[in-house]
Amino acid sequence: MKILVLNCGSSSLKFQLINMDNNEVMAKGNFQRIGGMKTTLILNVRGKKEELLHIARDYDEAIEFVLEVLLKPEYDVIKSLDEIGAIGHRIVHGGEMFSESVLIDDEVISEIEKCIDLAPLHNPAGVAGIRAARNVLPEIPMVAVFDTAFHQTMPAKAYVYQIPYRYYTSYKIRKYGFHGTSHRYVSQRISEILNNKELKVINCHLGQGASICAIDAGKSVDTSMGLTPLAGIPMATRCGDIDPAIIPYIMKRDNLGPEDMEEILNKQSGAWGVSGVSSDFKDVEDGYNMGDQRSILTLESQAYKIAQYIGEYIISLGGLDVITFAGGVGENGIDARVRICKYLEPFGVKVDPIKNNVRGKETCISTDDSKVKLYVIPTNEELMIAKDTFDIVTK
Repeated sequence: MKILVLNCGSSSLKFQLINMDNNEVMAKGNFQRIGGMKTTLILNVRGKKEELLHIARDYDEAIEFVLEVLLKPEYDVIKSLDEIGAIGHRIVHGGEMFSESVLIDDEVISEIEKCIDLAPLHNPAGVAGIRAARNVLPEIPMVAVFDTAFHQTMPAKAYVYQIPYRYYTSYKIRKYGFHGTSHRYVSQRISEILNNKELKVINCHLGQGASICAIDAGKSVDTSMGLTPLAGIPMATRCGDIDPAIIPYIMKRDNLGPEDMEEILNKQSGAWGVSGVSSDFKDVEDGYNMGDQRSILTLESQAYKIAQYIGEYIISLGGLDVITFAGGVGENGIDARVRICKYLEPFGVKVDPIKNNVRGKETCISTDDSKVKLYVIPTNEELMIAKDTFDIVTK
């Protein structure tokens, strides 16, 4: 069976067509600037990359064009749309309703829409993608895979906020966590590698967005992101955890409204806000190596806070077997991994500098005598979505 995986952003559409017989990615792409006049599809068919200009006013037109491209004889991907057995949709927020992936029907769409207040940038795009796919391929079964679902195993003591309880009962304000599909993939993969389903794992999904997750025997027990992806460790443009009193203080001093503060905390903070160099960690790393003090402060502060979360989650897990690194920075950041792990030496964590000299490759990077194993595990959220979709539709 061939599964089409769709990931709809506010103005983008990422997709992969995966052959579940051998997990081959037959084609993948990123449709950018949907809704504008310069819509671009960055296409990759079995390693051959191409850039296609095509106006897509909405997700219907974007998905229609993606399917047209997949059918073109010169790409030799599929000869008929009947070859697509199902569609898997990445949905950011499922609230408390969804603790696992589900077959999409009208009721599921309605419940996703109820979570729009919790994810105003992401869930509307997810729903739009579902409706567009339904319009183009009405007979093909579709599955929703939620970023939040993996974290629904967290105990109440981990997800409750110490604010008046009525805000939880009335508005469902609590920690939800994100990157769940990535954390679940890495958890399953490290269990396969070490042939142990009872592992205590802390996964560090580090990229433009970043989160830490404590996983016990394949179940999330705590995670760094909260009600929204803003919480936790500092990221590319997000501030992470701060004293909440900072927010009204700045608003009063600069005469700002709530939308202004959301913009500052989500898009002007983190690495970009402190370094003043870039929101791209490669650029900040260059500044670090050039001796730029604000770049050094940015990366050292982030490593320090990541290590603090790891120490905290050792308590949550009651021990630790493995630390895994995933995401763009986690998989490729040789120096970033060293900076984080140097703070963890009191726990017997030791990085092997030769093994660690690797980018984007699944490998062990700890020394033989390290008390905690360290692994780089390139994440594969699309494959996880495809597997869930395949399992559900074949049942």
